[in-house]
Amino acid sequence: MPLLILSVIVQIALVVHVMRTGRAVYWIYLIVFVPMIGSIAYLIVELLPELSGNPQARGALRSIRKKLDPEADIRQHQRMHKLSGSVDAARHLAGELTASGRYEEAIRHYEAALTGLYEHDPDLMLGLAQARFGNGDFAKARETLDVLIEKNPDFRSAEGHLLYARSVEQCGDLHKAEEEYRAVAAYYPGAEAKVRFAQLLERQGKPAEALAEYEDIVTSAELAPRHYRKAQKTWIAEASSGAKRLS
Repeated sequence: MPLLILSVIVQIALVVHVMRTGRAVYWIYLIVFVPMIGSIAYLIVELLPELSGNPQARGALRSIRKKLDPEADIRQHQRMHKLSGSVDAARHLAGELTASGRYEEAIRHYEAALTGLYEHDPDLMLGLAQARFGNGDFAKARETLDVLIEKNPDFRSAEGHLLYARSVEQCGDLHKAEEEYRAVAAYYPGAEAKVRFAQLLERQGKPAEALAEYEDIVTSAELAPRHYRKAQKTWIAEASSGAKRLS
């Protein structure tokens, strides 16, 4: 009996918390109709990230939360955008929409924010280019990045540079794409730029140059710290596969 009473008290407290904090209504159904599992899931996904002071733990819990409720961050940013209507809120919402593959919505938010003092804001323009690229509009992505650099000549972004190279490649301008990949591969912090550069060389019928790039990536990875190999696992595997294919 005491355990049953305690369980009911916990359920009521969690339901009240859901309602007061504006979280998704389905949590109420989970907590009430699947008492033990629903309550534990709510504690892990919603409450522990707020209480945890460990950045790695917060990251892991956010990952779990994202899998269980992929739209949670979007809803949160939508609330913030509705409340403040600020450019910063619009940027965060658009970025989350892009990350979730909702490119057309993201594009609308970016375009609405790129007005007045923020007409040529480099972060907003880069976000717009990313959303346009994700939406398959490579020419507009390239155009956006061209204007970004024209209006912000001192702006530097490795991600933006790589996106520009990819946009140019998708537009069919392979000679220009090779120039851009070669430049960004020289300083890009991960292995992606070098792999994409090698893949372009291979596509252009330059197997010897491509093989040299692939082998350099694999050799560098063998000498790199474990955390780098873990973070770049996918691209290192691509390079290794490319090297075997061309050897």
